[in-house]
Parts: sequence; structure tokens; C-alpha cells
Amino acid sequence: MPDSRFRAFADRLRARERAVGYWVALDSPMSTERIARLGYDYVVLDAQHGLLGYSGLLAGLTAIDAAGGSVGMVRVEANDPTYIGKALDAGAGGVIVPLVDNAADAASAVASAHYPPSGRRSYGPMRSGLRVGPVPADTNASVVVLAMIETPDGLANIREICATPGLDGVYVGPSDLCIAVGGAFPNDPAVADVFEAALVTIRETAAEAGIAAGIHTFSGENAARRLAEGYTYATVSSDLTHLEQSAAAHLATATATA
Repeated sequence: MPDSRFRAFADRLRARERAVGYWVALDSPMSTERIARLGYDYVVLDAQHGLLGYSGLLAGLTAIDAAGGSVGMVRVEANDPTYIGKALDAGAGGVIVPLVDNAADAASAVASAHYPPSGRRSYGPMRSGLRVGPVPADTNASVVVLAMIETPDGLANIREICATPGLDGVYVGPSDLCIAVGGAFPNDPAVADVFEAALVTIRETAAEAGIAAGIHTFSGENAARRLAEGYTYATVSSDLTHLEQSAAAHLATATATA
């Protein structure tokens, strides 16, 4: 039967209640399990740019479930029914779909994540059979579908994307969005004002449509800022980034008086 934890998370997101998540790039199920015990609402495994193959996704999602707290999500490789279906079959509670340019792209993502009659997800519940009941379509309400806004077209078509039936929310990829608005590189200060204006447009348009608006951030402080501004969910940094930052800080402390 559908996992009540997944349905509760989906309902919270659709109600635009605040949520904070974490990003996993490393194929390290043990550390992923430890992170999932900390109290984050969701943990995202990055299949697009992360260092995980399919076996890594499977092990990571199993580890998140074993932790018993967070809901496991996957940022899929591409807006493709095979990638979306495999992530859900591996046990993901939802998908973050990259490079969504228009309403048609968003509708395709929704259809790929939902069983008929409302979608076209192929029935083959492997690990997801733990929470897919005798009527597959009953699971649809427990699956979250989020469209990334990170391209010039995605920003230009944000209103139509947010109006897509079945789409639960949008998710800002700040590095690509900064480049999309004219930045030469992520966090380019030359386009800071334009970038901030784009963030306002995205969150206000999502609010008008009644769907969730989320953003990837690079620190807890930045996540708190974006939530205070009106984003309804925010993801904090990543395991690889924090590992490097922590190691560097300890090295600096250890050698400061050398």
C-alpha cells in the first residue's frame, strides 16, 4: 500500500508548508543514512550531476528509508519516462526534473511519474512494490513532481509551467539560472540584481498558481533567507561540498600556528 510517510510529505508540499532538504552527490549509503536521520524533511540523490549510478540510487534510497525520517527524492538525469520511472521504481518519493523549458515539458514529466489513467508511467514496481498497492493509480497522490527552472525559456514560460495540471512545484537551480540571465558564471555579481528579480518572479508566480516554490542553496543561512522571502522549501548544499569545506576548515585550524 502507499507509504503514509510519502503521502504526508506530498500533502505538505502541495499545501505550501515549509520544508528543508539536503542534497547528496556521493555514492555513500552509510553517510546518506546518517544525514537522513538528522531531521531534514527530504534528501535528494543527484542522478544528473552527482556521482551515483543506478545501483547508487537504489542503495541510497534504501538507506534513507532505513533511517526512517526523511523522504528520498531523485533529481533525474533528464525529462525522460525511463529515467523518471526507474527512479520511482527504485523507491523515490518524487522526482526533480531538470531543464524544463515550457508547459509541454512539465506535462511530460507529470505524465511520466503517474500511472494511467492520469499518466503513462510503466507498471513494473521493483523496490517501489513496497508501497504500490493493488491499484497502481492510488500511488499517484503520493508521488511528488517538481520542475526545475534554470533556463531562459523556463524563466520566460514560468507562468505556463506553474499552471501545468499535476505539477506539485518548481525548483530553482541557481547556478544555471544565473547563467541563464546573463551571468558568465554561477553567482556572477554582474547580474545579481537581474538574478534576484528572477527569483522574485518565480516564487510569486508559483504562489499565484498555488504550487510549491523551492530553491537550492549553499548554506543554512542562505536557505533561511530564501524561506523568509517566500520560498516554501529549500535544499541545503551537498555532502561533497560540506565534506570539502569541513576538511579545509580543520586543516586551516591545525596549521594556523605552524
